[in-house]
Amino acid sequence: MKIAVINEVSARSKNPDIIAALKTLGRNDLDIINAGMTEKEGEPELTYINTGFYAALLLNLNRVDFVVGGCGTGQGFLNSVMQYPNVFCGLITSPLDAWLFRQINGGNAISLALNQGYGWAGDVNLRFIFEKFFSVESGLGYPPHRAKSQAESRRMLEGINRLCHASFVDIVRNADKQVIEPVLKFPGALELIKIDSIKDERLKEALKSRA
Repeated sequence: MKIAVINEVSARSKNPDIIAALKTLGRNDLDIINAGMTEKEGEPELTYINTGFYAALLLNLNRVDFVVGGCGTGQGFLNSVMQYPNVFCGLITSPLDAWLFRQINGGNAISLALNQGYGWAGDVNLRFIFEKFFSVESGLGYPPHRAKSQAESRRMLEGINRLCHASFVDIVRNADKQVIEPVLKFPGALELIKIDSIKDERLKEALKSRA
């Protein structure tokens, strides 16, 4: 599983904690991509508006399988990324949240509160969150007798998602430059997006026109 870590400017100091917590799992099946923001000096700023687009773009291009996002409260990134097609994100503040969201909702992104309530042992809580999240199968269902109903609800939600969103091509073509340009200019972003290898010619040209 390819996992992108994408946190915005107010939470950049917590980026090392997220990476360390994921690496503590010792899972060889998890390919962790630190897409930013990091604490690197001079790195341009990404707000939660930018990181929401960045995360959705990587998911829709199948560059990653999962995104660990976050901001000060977790609410900003959650609301930002959920504006895009094919994104199913949960706000995770505890190991129990993580354990239940993984099994019941089976989403492809989580949003972490990285300032609010992030006090003593905040980094330990992150480690416990990831331990519980990856300890169960995605979409397994909980409790077991609800598994079939929950799977049907996920299927219906995917249909609603397709119905209610514009195509990603139209989003890239029409979104405000303040949403897209900071992402495409962010260090390492174009290498991760790999525009020239995109199979959808319309999306490829749309991104090229904005890069």
